[in-house]
Amino acid sequence: MVSEMTAAVLYGKEDLRLERVAIPRAGAGQIVVRVGAALTCGTDLKVYRRGYHAMMLKPPIPFGHELAGVVSEVGEGVTTFREGDRVVALNSAPCDACFFCKRGQQNLCEDLLFNNGAYAEYIRIPARIVEKNTLRIPDGIPFEHAALTEPLACVVRGLEETGVQPGDTMVVIGAGPIGLMFMHVAELAGLRVVAVVKRDDQIATAKLFGASEVVQTGATQFFV
Repeated sequence: MVSEMTAAVLYGKEDLRLERVAIPRAGAGQIVVRVGAALTCGTDLKVYRRGYHAMMLKPPIPFGHELAGVVSEVGEGVTTFREGDRVVALNSAPCDACFFCKRGQQNLCEDLLFNNGAYAEYIRIPARIVEKNTLRIPDGIPFEHAALTEPLACVVRGLEETGVQPGDTMVVIGAGPIGLMFMHVAELAGLRVVAVVKRDDQIATAKLFGASEVVQTGATQFFV
């Protein structure tokens, strides 16, 4: 039985190394996932350039946090998942016991649990994340799409917080991944979307994701 895997380990500022490390085993309440897709978001890039993240990780530490894959091992007490399940495991989970969690503000949790190590063949998912923030992936959805669940959830929550109603107009500034998801979710919610972009190539992409009108900064051009 293979006992080692390849993983990317962050050691510091722009110091990311591929290493052979032990394949994690599932403890009580935990699962181990064989990674099918691991994404790179803006936070990963910032952490790589800075060499640390004040809350999420301190090097040396396995790197990456957006993933989807297949359950390869189930720990004692886990009944929700079984080996072979296709899952997306988010990289954090609130305690649901602190001051903010009890008031429905889990995003401000005083004991937020993080998990890293998506850039590897396997990753262990802590019990709290297994319980609160691990989801089955429906058949037909590729791993790389499912791995976008966490940023998409941020977008949906952000849209809900605005209190918009169908027929309202929303201006989305920027056409990066989050901006594009905002455009698409807003369109699906029945909003008129105006996108503000910088580059020529972002005009068509913004329209593809739901913008009915596009403003290009610096060029003072308006595209319908």
